[in-house]
Amino acid sequence: MQIVRAKPEDAATLTTIAFAAKRHWGYPESWIRLWAEVLTITPEYIGAHPACVAVVDTEIVGFCAAQVEAGEALVDHLWVLPAAMGRGIGRLLFLHMEKLLRDGGAVRLKVVADPNAEGFYHRMGARTFGHEASTVEGQARFLPVLEKSLV
Repeated sequence: MQIVRAKPEDAATLTTIAFAAKRHWGYPESWIRLWAEVLTITPEYIGAHPACVAVVDTEIVGFCAAQVEAGEALVDHLWVLPAAMGRGIGRLLFLHMEKLLRDGGAVRLKVVADPNAEGFYHRMGARTFGHEASTVEGQARFLPVLEKSLV
């Protein structure tokens, strides 16, 4: 496996991975449709933000992307194809992105995570410091907000 910079022409593949990974958690399809805009990766997004992909043989099996502003990085996406989960790909993507962000001058990394991913981010050294309220089809959800120092 190798981790390389995402290219704008990878956008459709990355979108497919994001949708597949989100579905893996068993959310109703109506919720997936509501999240379509957030899960859709555009070529413009890839061109404007640090984004990397994990490639096994010639197949992209996961990706990570972030926004950086004034020394703070927000991880927007970290998704792995369900068939490739459990092999350490997410961990390697996170560590690669962490190094890119640190080398780029970011001093803190923040994630507003899906509740199913909170444990993963804890294992990566992030700590939960709050929750962001959200509602989907009238159902209240609380998304963990995690942070990790990069200094």
